[in-house]
Amino acid sequence: MLSWIFTFLLFVFLTPLASAQFNFFDMFGHGQQQQRHGGSPSSQWAAHADSVQCSDYLCPETLVCVTNPADCPCPNVEDEKCLIPDARDRDSATVVCVRGSEGCAEVERLASKWK
Repeated sequence: MLSWIFTFLLFVFLTPLASAQFNFFDMFGHGQQQQRHGGSPSSQWAAHADSVQCSDYLCPETLVCVTNPADCPCPNVEDEKCLIPDARDRDSATVVCVRGSEGCAEVERLASKWK
């Protein structure tokens, strides 16, 4: 009988220590739920994108309203925008934002290999 009482008291006193040390009850879903403030960055971006008034084309990275996707600015001010003309559609171009000393020269060199 004495060993049963000792075991019970040992369990009662060590359970809070184990819980504090190992987050024992949190592992099994019995801990307190943490409240989330705001939302995920993607949902915040989507909510902001929905609030922008644009009747033409809304640039996905900068949320700037432009008439043509090729007119979208680069998301970072230190980037240089390079336009690679589309071989099939003369009015279209692929936009590439680059950074560095070579600028668009390297992009144009690589694009010329695919023509």
